[in-house]
Amino acid sequence: MFAVLKTGGKQYRVQAGDVLRVERIAAQAGDKVQFNEILMLGGDTPVIGAPVVDGAAVQAEVIDQIKADKVIHYVKRRRKHSSQRTKGHRQKLTLVRVTDILASGAESTGVMAAIGTGSVSGFAIEAAAPAKPAKAAKAGAAAVEGSKPANLLSEARDGKADDLKKISGVGPKLETLLNENGVFHFDQIAAWNAAEIAYMDDQLSFKGRIERDGWIDQAKQFAAEKE
Repeated sequence: MFAVLKTGGKQYRVQAGDVLRVERIAAQAGDKVQFNEILMLGGDTPVIGAPVVDGAAVQAEVIDQIKADKVIHYVKRRRKHSSQRTKGHRQKLTLVRVTDILASGAESTGVMAAIGTGSVSGFAIEAAAPAKPAKAAKAGAAAVEGSKPANLLSEARDGKADDLKKISGVGPKLETLLNENGVFHFDQIAAWNAAEIAYMDDQLSFKGRIERDGWIDQAKQFAAEKE
């Protein structure tokens, strides 16, 4: 027996024992969840939903919360402004193992519904879940999510912050966000290494902006002009 379920805007043909990577759902590793949008049940007597099959469901066990492989985009410019930069995105996914396919009675199982984190209730569940301990980096290798910059400050030196809006792509809102996270001066940004850039990209959802917009070189220039 197999089923066709819908989650995260995609459809999956599954049967018991299958391992799937689906758009992130609000659950933790070890949780049992239930997909209630079943478009079709297959087998000796197939049932096609209109649009879903009433009472049908697919139950699964959450294995882990993961990220998809990074997609790299290359940008090249010619002549005087020639450059090549990369930006990457890793889609957040949930790894699940299908344990059971129910043809009826789904509403009375009491199993938690598989809710995407894009919904309000999904965010509430994810926020309430305990945080996972950070994985230790292998010896001799940089941590995947980078490392927190050592030069973050609680307030601007002498009470006067630099005008970070001079950096390409930084507006008033982004400047405020940087200040809230301990960044007030050009020389702070100029001193970041690759691991610290990766950390700030991940923590502040910059999505590669620091490297893509050349923040480090600009910050070095503005810091030197202050001296």
